[in-house]
Amino acid sequence: QVQLVESGGGAVQPGGSMSISCTTSGFIFSAYVMYWFRHSPGKELEWIATIPTNGHDAWYADSVNGRFTASRKDARNSLFLHMSRMKPDDTGTYYCAKDEAGVARGQGTQVIVAS
Repeated sequence: QVQLVESGGGAVQPGGSMSISCTTSGFIFSAYVMYWFRHSPGKELEWIATIPTNGHDAWYADSVNGRFTASRKDARNSLFLHMSRMKPDDTGTYYCAKDEAGVARGQGTQVIVAS
């Protein structure tokens, strides 16, 4: 059974930093390109990062490029997202996914950026 479990969300002030994680099971994690998405209030699901199988050269949506860093640790079947210089528009539920459409994703972890 494929499982993806996000964790580490919470509240942070604008300009602050936060890291979230995704632990997976039920599939060969190292063989998959992985993705981060977010769903912000009033908006559609937004792709924010793609992490290739080699763990290097991730690419990002313009909205987060230069502020967010995605990484993976295959030995732990885990995915990470470090977010810095956060803005109120970064508020939302963050999901990791194993497909580029974001269909096979976890339950999400909520991130709130507010003063």
